[in-house]
Amino acid sequence: MRRILAAATVLATLFATCACSSDDEPEGASGGTAISLGVIPIIDVAPVYLGRQKGFFSRRGIDLTLVPEQGGAPIVKGVLSGRYQFGFSNVTSLMAAQSEGAPLKAVANGVASTGRPGRDFSAIVVSDGSPIRSAKDLAGKRIALNTLRNLGDTTVRQSVRLAGGNPNGIRFQAMPFSAMPSALQGRQVDAAWVVEPQLSEVLTQGGQVVASNFVDTAPNLTVAMYFTSRPTIAGDPDLVARFTEAVNESLRYADGHPEEIRATVGTYTKITDTVRTAMILPNWSGDINRASLERLAALGRQDGIFTKPPALDQLLP
Repeated sequence: MRRILAAATVLATLFATCACSSDDEPEGASGGTAISLGVIPIIDVAPVYLGRQKGFFSRRGIDLTLVPEQGGAPIVKGVLSGRYQFGFSNVTSLMAAQSEGAPLKAVANGVASTGRPGRDFSAIVVSDGSPIRSAKDLAGKRIALNTLRNLGDTTVRQSVRLAGGNPNGIRFQAMPFSAMPSALQGRQVDAAWVVEPQLSEVLTQGGQVVASNFVDTAPNLTVAMYFTSRPTIAGDPDLVARFTEAVNESLRYADGHPEEIRATVGTYTKITDTVRTAMILPNWSGDINRASLERLAALGRQDGIFTKPPALDQLLP
């Protein structure tokens, strides 16, 4: 975290000495302000891919480049270092960075749980033939996550607790979501926390859901948000406002056009037609569920992810 804060200090100094307006930004192919957005190649970010295709960003003078990363933590570092102007990250990564003093602020909701057990876009899964039948059986097992000591860690532990198991002996193993289906098939791990489209990929291979970890954590959990740095907000508030408007329009469009979303996912991650049809779509409401974040923050402290309580008033829009 010291590295994150050091990068944030450098970034803040640069903006303080030479704040750049949108007119000073490089021009992209679309003739707009060129910006980069760090994303994770999962279903969560399909709305911004579709929104870029529909012109929601270019009509607001934004030439958007989407850059894939493995998880929220490296995206947070990328925004703080100035590599990305904006990022998409799970809320645990954002709360962890904010609680350590990183100058971050969410600008829009990202994605939320459906709130339906067994029919959420996130789940803990096992391979065909696994002896694991419930989250209680995950105690002491090897479980794949995309990043360690983060959202997956807390929510998987919560599922195990609710089922009456002891989460302390779980052995978490980090890998990209895209690598998890084959890791399960090859018995490299006993279970995996996956989101769509990897969830449907596992299920079409005969895998089984043992718990809906987001549902177990909080009702209608806000899972991720779009964010930027406070120096970016201070240096170019107009750009931040335009980006936020484009994201919110993308979320509204995604909510009303599920088939276009299904088609869009295949443009940035490899999926089969069967998976495309089977995918469970998340909730793309524009509203942030603060109560769910408070619950997640409390669980994160219990698990030792946060050294002190995150200040949600400072983080949320």
